[in-house]
Amino acid sequence: MSSQTSTPSRIVLLPNPEMPKALQLAGLIGDRLSDAGAAVSTFISQTSPVAPSPDLSGVDLVIVLGGDGTLLRAGHLCAPLGIPLLGVQAGRLGFLSELTESSWEAALPRLLAGDFHLEQRMMLLAQLIQDERVRGEWDVINEIVIARGRIVRPIEVRVDLNEGYLTSYIADGLIVATATGSTAYALAVGGPILPPELRNMLLLPIAPHLSLDRAVVLAEGASVVLRAQCDHEAVISVDGTDPIRLNENDAVRVTANQHSLKMVRFGERNYFYRRLATVLHDNPALKQNYHD
Repeated sequence: MSSQTSTPSRIVLLPNPEMPKALQLAGLIGDRLSDAGAAVSTFISQTSPVAPSPDLSGVDLVIVLGGDGTLLRAGHLCAPLGIPLLGVQAGRLGFLSELTESSWEAALPRLLAGDFHLEQRMMLLAQLIQDERVRGEWDVINEIVIARGRIVRPIEVRVDLNEGYLTSYIADGLIVATATGSTAYALAVGGPILPPELRNMLLLPIAPHLSLDRAVVLAEGASVVLRAQCDHEAVISVDGTDPIRLNENDAVRVTANQHSLKMVRFGERNYFYRRLATVLHDNPALKQNYHD
């Protein structure tokens, strides 16, 4: 984590357009920030909850209004630009959001005074290797999943760690998650919860069959290569996006990303554990949907 003392003066609001509460909060927060002298603009996509803004250059802060899925999509826009995010909860699941409908008003003076700190969360870089060349790459905030496709049959996933063979999984799939992702899909599969400041990868099989059935936490700086070894369809998906079909002999290399997800925090630095207990105990969305 790093401290932040400067005052954000150019702020963009990104509400989820499919959530009336998010749109309402965006109007209220925007008015309050404008009254305080901040340069505020609101970007509302008509086609998806968050789409690239026409211009984020020079922006000091992006305020995201929605659920964790909305914040996740905004993170893909802002992390490569180094723009911090402040999440205001308007959806069902709130592991990532800092503020709620009842707490944002009291927090705005602290925000404008620079009285907060930045939490920097590790991201991953996933690269698709075909014929020894990189054919595609993606920033990963939560997880990358390699899984079976339409045929309901396990796949075998070979895992190489730091250029040496580690193990092979026979399973419906394999999750490679960040600490942030440990409270997303990996949590639903029964994986451990990692504190957000950790820079470790988490390997977790999905419905393993006669193979390693425990999560493995890899050391910081690890590099893994995944290969699906099967005679039927296998796919990859990054942060819950549409799956991409793998061809025979394709490999997926996963390493630490040079970018980090920067999150505005007002509370004590051990806030995560208190929030975790509250969300797990009270939030029914954990049983419904991880990507509002």
